[in-house]
Order: sequence, then structure tokens, then C-alpha cells
Amino acid sequence: MRPRHPSPSTLVHVLLLVPCHPLDKREPDEHFAPEAAAARDLGIDVALVDYDALLDPSCAPRALRAAPASEDALYRGWMLRSEQYTRFFEVAADKDVRLRTAPDAYRRAHELPGWYGDFEQLTPLSLWTETSSTAEFVARCRQLGAGPAVIRDFVKSMKHNWTEACFIPSLEDTESAVAVARRFLELRAEDLVGGVVVRRFEDFVGAEVRTWWIDGGCALITAHPDHPDAEVSHDVDIDPLALAVAGVGSPFLTVDLARRTDGIWRVVEVGDGQVSDRPTSTPAHKLLTALWHR
Repeated sequence: MRPRHPSPSTLVHVLLLVPCHPLDKREPDEHFAPEAAAARDLGIDVALVDYDALLDPSCAPRALRAAPASEDALYRGWMLRSEQYTRFFEVAADKDVRLRTAPDAYRRAHELPGWYGDFEQLTPLSLWTETSSTAEFVARCRQLGAGPAVIRDFVKSMKHNWTEACFIPSLEDTESAVAVARRFLELRAEDLVGGVVVRRFEDFVGAEVRTWWIDGGCALITAHPDHPDAEVSHDVDIDPLALAVAGVGSPFLTVDLARRTDGIWRVVEVGDGQVSDRPTSTPAHKLLTALWHR
């Protein structure tokens, strides 16, 4: 199945919200400046969000100072906790700006327990704790059974600290598993979201790909931001994903895939599209055009 390419004749002019530059509130953050420029080229209004203000409940009402009213706004910016996104949604609504993604849809796409049920057959077996309790973590390890595993929280792993805070060679070695979990919690610290997720390890080959889903259809298949120059495989099977994506019910999400050693494509991660990074190898215009064509 090829990605869905919406008709250019149905372009809808709406509103793109991007973080402002931390040192110059009148300019977009450098990381999102290409998308802001692309939106303007397409005739889409752009408004700036003070991300730092948004994170502080007492300052949040000032996070969006000047924005034209819009019934269809999208955020493209830094990651937000689900409760922060809810606050953002409310702040925007007070300015007559309606974000396309509602808070409950954001949570379902952003946090693993929200999307896992729909993708359970397409992704490694996973169990999770609701707290950082060691006893609860050990119980989940035992439920998962023998063999290797990886850990993460509801939104993020520490894969760049693979041996010390991500990979568990054997779940039967409880002492070592707990040591990895403790180091993970230490590194995530106040950034921890939810509990600790234990996922059965599956061996993958090649680079991950990122699929972009808009209104239930796959609009783009790109490289993963971690490996933007990797060649994107042309045999990615997205057909099995459609039903799972529909189950999550988000208007804009991403699904990251990797090929297992047996050749089967598996879901590595699901995320809200608003806070999913665009690989530098994908032009900003390509993503923005897909976002506002029906």
C-alpha cells in the first residue's frame, strides 16, 4: 500500500503554532523555523508559543499572546506532558484557537498505555508499573517471563544509555534488572512520565522509519530523525497499521517501525504528531503540505 497523497485542490488555510525563540520572543525557535517559513509560503498563518511559560501553570495564560482565531490549529513543537498539553489546549481555546487534537487524543497517542492496546499484536509484548516502586517493577518482570527486555517510561526510553539504563539481558537476573531500572529512574529524574514499562526485546536490523498518519491515512513515510540520511525502505507494510491507528482516534500521529530479523515490520513507537520530530532529510514544505490538504 502506498501512502495517501491528499489532493492539492483542497488546501485549507489554518493556523500553525510553534515555540518562539527563547531569547527573542518575536521569532520562532530555530528548530521549528523551517516549518514556520513553509507554512507562511503555503498561506498558513503562524503564531508563536512561549514554551517556557506554558510549562509554568501560573504563566501559562501568557504563553499565547497574539494569535488569529482558528477552528483548525496545529502545534509543531517541543514535547509536552499530557497535563501540560491540556493546559495548552485551554489557553488556546481562550484565544478562540481550537487545536485539532483534543487532550484525550493527545494522551492516547503520546503515552504507551494509551496506544498499546490497539497495537498489541504489532509491537513487542509490554507490561508497566503505575509507580517507580521496585516491588512493582520486579512483579512486572516476572509476569513478562524469561529472556531479554528493554525498559522505558510512558513516553521515552534512555536508549542512548543502552547498557546501563535500557537493556536487560535476562529478566531472570532480578538484581541486574533492578539495577538497570534504578539507573533509568535516576537519569529520567523529574522528567519521568508515568511508571516503568518493560518490553520484550526483539532484534531489529536496519534503520527505523517514521510513518505520519493524518485523519487515519498514512500521508508520509520518512526516515527516522535519529538517522535522517538512512535510505527509507520501499517495502514497508502499512496495511496492518490502519485499524490500530483508527483505534487510537488521534487526527495526527506518528508510528515508528523497524524490521525484525525475520523480515517482519514491527511497531517500535507511537507518538502524537505535533511533538514528533521531522527528520532533516524531509523538507518542511512536504510535511506542511500534507498536514493541510484533505
